[in-house]
Amino acid sequence: MLKGIDLTVAKGSVFALLGSNGAGKTTMVKIMSTLLKPDGGTITINGFDVETQGNQVRECISLTGQFAAVDESLTGRENLQLIGQLKRLSEVKKKTAEWFSFFDLQNVADQKVSTYSGGMRRRLDIAMSLLGNPQVLFLDEPTTGLDPQNRITMWELVKNLAEKGTTVFLTTQYLEEAEYLADKVAILHKGRILVEGTPQYLKEIMPKRGVKLSFSYEEEAEKAVRLLRANGIGVEGVEQNLPSLEDVFLSLVDEKKESEMHA
Repeated sequence: MLKGIDLTVAKGSVFALLGSNGAGKTTMVKIMSTLLKPDGGTITINGFDVETQGNQVRECISLTGQFAAVDESLTGRENLQLIGQLKRLSEVKKKTAEWFSFFDLQNVADQKVSTYSGGMRRRLDIAMSLLGNPQVLFLDEPTTGLDPQNRITMWELVKNLAEKGTTVFLTTQYLEEAEYLADKVAILHKGRILVEGTPQYLKEIMPKRGVKLSFSYEEEAEKAVRLLRANGIGVEGVEQNLPSLEDVFLSLVDEKKESEMHA
């Protein structure tokens, strides 16, 4: 159950909703994409009300779920062309070729999807979602089950989409994914937003862990351990040793769980 959520996502940005299993991430995506009716509140996508203007909302969004929705008995090209025809797009063949090139799938376009790797299927799935150039793309845990190499490839694709003007709303359990991709991050726990802001902001609100010194030469660093203050050894830079986004997430969620136990 979602409670008291108030979020604004900037056009052309990547917004990451970070949370554990059962936190409410998928429920939130389903409501925003008109697949689930909200019990209350107001949601607008590109100025359209999700509940009363569902048709207009669906015309400007696309959704890629947790599992690739592709037809394994068809080739990649046939999958894309089928979606293009269902959306009644013009120049389907041309647009299909463009997306195969963008997702680096041109060499396997005419192979059956049953022969694709998990990463290839995921890229094809997102390509199918992008036919028609939706203004808003919902990605519900898009890299679940992918190996590290394919996950990084997917990250680069998401960044490229945002640079081209697509607004991306991403749900994920991977902390490094949110840190790498998102302009803003919200941490969802048991249906409530614990904190929202840029990855840098989330790190800065946590207790500091001292400072990190950077030296030009290893020899200076070794001397500095013993003689920094006494000998005035030059320091190239000083920066706060901020916690990782993983530290922020675990700290906030654990703190919330502890307060709930004593409530």
